[in-house]
Amino acid sequence: MTRPEEVWIPLVDEPIGTIVAQIQADHAEIDALVDTPQRLLAFRTFAYIRVGLVLGELLLENDIEPYDGSETWIDQLLDNPEHKARVVEEVRAVAEQVARDVSDDAPLGPDEGARERFVEFARRRLEQS
Repeated sequence: MTRPEEVWIPLVDEPIGTIVAQIQADHAEIDALVDTPQRLLAFRTFAYIRVGLVLGELLLENDIEPYDGSETWIDQLLDNPEHKARVVEEVRAVAEQVARDVSDDAPLGPDEGARERFVEFARRRLEQS
């Protein structure tokens, strides 16, 4: 059976999904920051977008070798330690922003008042039948 976060996360064009997953695996502090399914979903969504933007900026700012069948332009960019550090820092920044958002800490579903109103409604309906 798949885990809930695997169901919620859409397939992402590679290699961005792989890059984010590898950075997350290499930096345990990220997992601690995105420790709920809601935070993980937000983290992956925004990390994919922001890593794509960073890679696009790096591509525009740097000359790369023409493709010879061995390394993609992304591989070439990430071979540079400064570029890789920039991507890692962007992923870490996304995790920190997601962790600061407390809106996902609110309980999911109806509040206690709504539950009580529903129980009362259900009780009345059952008494009428």
